[in-house]
Amino acid sequence: MLTKIYKALSLFAVVLLIGTIVFCTVFNYTLLDAFFMTVITITTVGFGEVQPLDDGGKLFTIFLLLISIVAYGYLVTVVSQFFLNNMLIEVYRTKKMLKKIKKMEGHTIICGFGRNGKQAYSKLKKYNKPCVIIEKDETKLDDLVDPTLLIIKGDATNDEVLLDAGIKKAHHLIAASSSDANNVYIVLSSRQLNPKMNIVSRASSDQSVAKLKIAGANDVIMPDRLGGEHMASLLVTPDLVKFVDMLGLDGENNANLEEIAVEELPKEYIKKSIQDLDVRRNSGCNVIGFITENDEYIVNPSSDTILKPHCKLIVLGSTEQIKKFIEVYE
Repeated sequence: MLTKIYKALSLFAVVLLIGTIVFCTVFNYTLLDAFFMTVITITTVGFGEVQPLDDGGKLFTIFLLLISIVAYGYLVTVVSQFFLNNMLIEVYRTKKMLKKIKKMEGHTIICGFGRNGKQAYSKLKKYNKPCVIIEKDETKLDDLVDPTLLIIKGDATNDEVLLDAGIKKAHHLIAASSSDANNVYIVLSSRQLNPKMNIVSRASSDQSVAKLKIAGANDVIMPDRLGGEHMASLLVTPDLVKFVDMLGLDGENNANLEEIAVEELPKEYIKKSIQDLDVRRNSGCNVIGFITENDEYIVNPSSDTILKPHCKLIVLGSTEQIKKFIEVYE
């Protein structure tokens, strides 16, 4: 379509050039008068002749007028089709995307696609977790290259936009707006629309943390505080921090952590002890944490700990050991 627009503009420019040259060379107009005569002929504004024309001049003016109408009409048609087609394509894409979102269940909604929102999406994508993005600032979407990304261009504080994102069937929501006030409103609306979903919100001030909790956020993260604490820790306990940073969650490092729900283990291990799993011998991994059904966190759990439904194991091992654990126990 852009090629057609370039051709139409080129044709229009050629007509303008021909008219100027002929008026200038054949009918002895000055360059400015020739250009002026050509423009008023093409645009049909109805101004009078710069100087009287003989029969040849009148015939050429008629010819120039006819071909300029054709060139101008072609240009208008091509440009109109370009904008109309783009609008239709955008409408079609939006309808197709909303139809796809309507079928989704258990997905994550990310409200705000700034730095924190993009980092959250990148991590979720590594785990193949389905996501829907809500962002009203189109400039933050200009450099996206992922054609599979589901984006709703709108304000996440609007209930209708949240409903379009499938909030009633979503399991998680990340409020990553740069405005704490917007995040409070997003969390409040989301909690009302889906009381059971897990909501994580960003906050930039201590005063906003309590408000976000009251609004319904399960967890509130302060990126600026985490960054400052991390930098200070690198000065106080650098080796310990670097070791912890080395523990990966996405299988890209030598040491990785994996969260395993007890329900995902073979049935014969349910209500058995951690010792019965014999994780170390079967996979080389170590169980370093245990989360009870009441969300109590136990570090380095006893081997006598009973594996009950709704509990989780935190397993540490190399990439190959984690893969072997999954092969043996899932």
